[in-house]
Amino acid sequence: MKLATLRVHGTTRAVKLDGDVLVDLGAPDLGTLLAQEGWAGQAAAATGTTYPVEGADFAPVVPRPSKVVCVGLNYRNHIQEMGRDLPEHPTLFAKFADALIGAHDDIARPEETGKFDWEVELAVVVGAPVRRARGEQAEAAIAGFTVLNDITCRDWQFRTREWLQGKMWDSSTPVGPYLVTPDELPGSVRPALDVRLTVDGEVMQSDSTADLLFDPVHLVEYVSTVVRLNPGDIIATGTPGGVGHARRPERYLLGGETVVAEIDGIGRLENRIVKEKTA
Repeated sequence: MKLATLRVHGTTRAVKLDGDVLVDLGAPDLGTLLAQEGWAGQAAAATGTTYPVEGADFAPVVPRPSKVVCVGLNYRNHIQEMGRDLPEHPTLFAKFADALIGAHDDIARPEETGKFDWEVELAVVVGAPVRRARGEQAEAAIAGFTVLNDITCRDWQFRTREWLQGKMWDSSTPVGPYLVTPDELPGSVRPALDVRLTVDGEVMQSDSTADLLFDPVHLVEYVSTVVRLNPGDIIATGTPGGVGHARRPERYLLGGETVVAEIDGIGRLENRIVKEKTA
C-alpha cells in the first residue's frame, strides 16, 4: 500500500493511493492511523471518501511524530567525501516536528545561513511501539518507507562538534509524499532502491539504498535500545555522496532553485527554495 496524509478543506486526512484517487482511511493523519491496532487491515479494506491525486496537497507523511531520529555517515561514498572514517556505530542526531513540511511545499531558506545544503534520504516510518527490539520484532515494527530531504545549514552544523543546530531549522525538511509498505518493495524491510537528487534538473546525488552501512532493521534495533519508538516515529537513514558541502568548489542553495529528491518505488519530493518569511 501507499499511504499519505492529505491536506483537504482546512484539515488533514489519512489516505491510501488507489489508481488515480486517494481513499479516506477514517483518521485525521497517518500518525493517528498507525497508533491504532490493526491499522494495516483497516487501511487495506477502506472504501471511504475519495480525493483526486492530481493537484493533491500532501502534508508531511506523519505531521507530528513523537520523534525524528536521523543517521549521519551511512553511505560509504558520503563518509569518504566528508573525510571521515567508517563508523563502528550509527551516528545519531534529531529533528523536531516543526522542521517537517510536505512533499511539494516551499523550503524556507533562513537568512542566517550562507551554506544551505541538500541530502536525499530513505526514511523508515515506525508502525508499532517497541523498545530494545531485536530481529523479527524490529522488522515487524517497520510500517514502511518514505522520502526525506535532510536540508542542512552547514555553517551552523559545524559551529560545534554537535550537529543538531544545523539540522533542525523550522520548515526545512520535506518528507513524503507516501509511506510505502515493505511488501511492495524489492528487499522488503531492507529495500534495494535507486536514490537521486537533482537541483534545477542537474543530478547531484545518485546511489542505491542497498549500499547503506547500517540497514533499516539494524537502525530500529539500535535506536529502540536507546529510546522507545512510537507509531509514526521517523528514522532518516542517511544520505549518499554528492552533497554541496563536499563539492569543489562548494555549492549551496541560494534561493529560487527547484530541488527534486526521489526514491524508486516510493515517491518524489519537489520543492522550491524560497526566502524565509519573518515576522
